[in-house]
Amino acid sequence: MGGLLLIIMLVLLAGGVWIAMTLAIVGWVGQAFFTNTLPGKNLFSAFWESNASWELAALPLFIWMGEILFRTKLSEEMFDGLRPWLNRIPGRLMHTTIIGCGVFGSVSGSSAATCATIAKVALPELKRRGYNEKLAIGSLASAGTLGILIPPSITMVVYAVAADASIIRIFLAGFLPGFLLMLLFSGYIGWWSLRNPDQVPPADPPTTFMEKIRLSGNLIPCGLLIVFIVWVLVAGWATATECAAFGVLGSLAIAAWGRCLTWKNFTEGLMGATRTSCMIMFILAGAAFLTKTMAFTGIPRELAEWVDAMHLSPYALIGALVVVYLVLGTALDGISMIVLTSAVVLPMIQKAGFDLIWFGIFIVLLVEIAEVTPPVGFNLFVLQNMTGKDSNVIARAAIPFFVCMVICIALITLFPQIVTILPDLVMGTQK
Repeated sequence: MGGLLLIIMLVLLAGGVWIAMTLAIVGWVGQAFFTNTLPGKNLFSAFWESNASWELAALPLFIWMGEILFRTKLSEEMFDGLRPWLNRIPGRLMHTTIIGCGVFGSVSGSSAATCATIAKVALPELKRRGYNEKLAIGSLASAGTLGILIPPSITMVVYAVAADASIIRIFLAGFLPGFLLMLLFSGYIGWWSLRNPDQVPPADPPTTFMEKIRLSGNLIPCGLLIVFIVWVLVAGWATATECAAFGVLGSLAIAAWGRCLTWKNFTEGLMGATRTSCMIMFILAGAAFLTKTMAFTGIPRELAEWVDAMHLSPYALIGALVVVYLVLGTALDGISMIVLTSAVVLPMIQKAGFDLIWFGIFIVLLVEIAEVTPPVGFNLFVLQNMTGKDSNVIARAAIPFFVCMVICIALITLFPQIVTILPDLVMGTQK
């Protein structure tokens, strides 16, 4: 049954059917022919429940913030400020995709918002300056997932609730793996740039330290805005949605102060954010309906129970779960993967002797991989609609960064202290 639904999905996507419609059609076929539920009723409830969310209101606001930065001179000024500091590093400004996604991910907590916002700002600038577009798209598709690994993260909260674990410990556990993944991504960009020097723009003439400081003044307005957003979020003075609203107001104020905000780019930015947000929310609705189908058919639970019945050794169990979650990632979003399998998987993990905090970061990394795994890799859909390129082309561009994620999973499995040391230092060793 699962294989048949996957084939239907691939045929519809290959035929050019809208992504959201494809997900909804596959969900409807699954419920109509393989369950006793009413697909029409579940379709309406899934579409409403997936979009009637206060937390989701942060998505269009963060995207609008990115549109404001993109359509005014603020994004260009940010790149000018970073340019002298990255001039001597292999890859130069290409690293801004990783840095931007890491910083913005800590604010938004959303993979889709991080990917869409940084792509809107970075892609046009990198393309204008002559950087390799394929590498830029691949790095954005993968680094956008940092939004769910670097706290705060909605996915982490869902896991903490499912595992009855400390949300604060899960948040603390995500920082070092997040920085490790950023280093792996940047390391690949540097290695690729050394191997392909002809595809990297030449270095700018050397600048003095004082000149670097002067150019860095371009970073101050947007830098202060990001610091303010992170500060009020960490201090607990505002929710992620309220922080997104602060980001929009701050971006508008900075653009107006710099005399680059006009009625034209204001309306164009608003309409651009509306189109992108509608696209993402429509896909979310289709994915929510498909998730209901998966829940009714019991496919995720059957996969987990199949693994449990094999009575594997601890590390063999981890390897089997990697395969299971990669398979589920081709059809489900990350939160659904956690919710639908936690009841079976978590007792298996505890029985095998693994730390639940460690497993939380492990599963978040697998969810990140699912975001760039076709046919339902969500970041692939976001970039497909923003660049006009086929999702399979974007997926191929993301393969090296996919490998970086696998390496990160291997490292935290071999050295679990990467995950556990920070929460243990801050909160003690009690679980």
